[in-house]
Amino acid sequence: MAFGHLVSIPRSTSSIATTAGSCCWKSKKFADNYYANSYGRRALWQSDRNFTKDHSIKTSLQHNISKLHYNPIERGSRSNKIEKTYLTNASSSAQSHESEPQVHESPKALESIKKGLVMFLQFCRLYAFLGMIPAGLSSSLLAVDNFSEISPLLFLKGVLQYIVTFFFTSQFVMGVNQLSDVEIDKINKPDLPLASGEYSFTSGVILVTSFLLAGFGVAWMLGSQPLIWNVAVTAALMGAYSVNFPLLRWKRSIILTSLSNAIAMLASFHIGPFLHMKTFVLKKAATFPRSMILGCVVIGLFYTIITLTKDLGDVEGDKAAGLKTLPIRLGVKPVFWLCVSLIQMAYGIAITMGALSPVLWSKIVTVVAHAFMVFYVWNHALNSVDLSSKDSLHSFHLFMFKLVTVESILIQFVR
Repeated sequence: MAFGHLVSIPRSTSSIATTAGSCCWKSKKFADNYYANSYGRRALWQSDRNFTKDHSIKTSLQHNISKLHYNPIERGSRSNKIEKTYLTNASSSAQSHESEPQVHESPKALESIKKGLVMFLQFCRLYAFLGMIPAGLSSSLLAVDNFSEISPLLFLKGVLQYIVTFFFTSQFVMGVNQLSDVEIDKINKPDLPLASGEYSFTSGVILVTSFLLAGFGVAWMLGSQPLIWNVAVTAALMGAYSVNFPLLRWKRSIILTSLSNAIAMLASFHIGPFLHMKTFVLKKAATFPRSMILGCVVIGLFYTIITLTKDLGDVEGDKAAGLKTLPIRLGVKPVFWLCVSLIQMAYGIAITMGALSPVLWSKIVTVVAHAFMVFYVWNHALNSVDLSSKDSLHSFHLFMFKLVTVESILIQFVR
């Protein structure tokens, strides 16, 4: 009975499933209603909050507007403050954004400028220009008979006029020689801009032409006939020496090489500045003192020697170009000692002319100083020059410019 009662209590399987499904549906519906009601309440609360916030903002704005309305001066100052603050912040922000790429670009720009300056200095090869300034200054001093007739400012003006003109002329000479010797310099001087490819041939032509026109332009604007002739003679001789045109390219001939270089350097560094100071600045007749004559003879020999020493370290490249320079014909060692002997001969001429001077102090200074230079140069040739080293031979070539500077000082004591 009890068992029968227990059996009658359970329902069928389908009924149980229906009941369970009904319960689940009711639970889901309840959950949906609950969350919907909850979301609705939350949205209503948020809407009320936003309305309250908007209302407070409007109230605050109306309050500020009313304050600005009743305080026009304060309103203007505050609006100006706000505008200034905004502009300051905007500008500082823009500057910070603009400065960031500049920080990265500035090292590259500086490196590019530095490299360009180094290339330009290598193209100009300023050692010849700087080495010859004392020679031009010395010749200008020899043009002055009495310093009471010229003021220091006028003398300085005349020297600067010559130096500026001479700078452009010397850069033309250096440039046209590099343009003509690109293939040779690839062997002898590969660091030069044209030989290394840093400068194109067209860029070199533009630079050389600009230097020549600038030299003529400065001399013409000054109105100095000696400077105009100085530029013309130097450009013509050194162009004929370098340019590979018919009847030109005088560097193929030993005699023409020596003559063209010696005459061009004498015109540029001695005769030109002397006549400019004498005839253009001082407005006097062109008379050459004894010291000027000695200087042209001795330093003219030095310029011939400079032409020979320049080829001592360039044998390899000159051979490849088919040139027959004296070091190629005779050898480096014989030409080197020939140069040393010519230096001693030049000093011998200076000692002789110094000994014939009627002024005692001039005689003593000239003889003793040049005798000392004889021993100094001989000792330097024996102990400081390595004939197997191109760098050592090039250093001896630069040593000749130092001798020119010393001689330009010593001829001031010749009377």
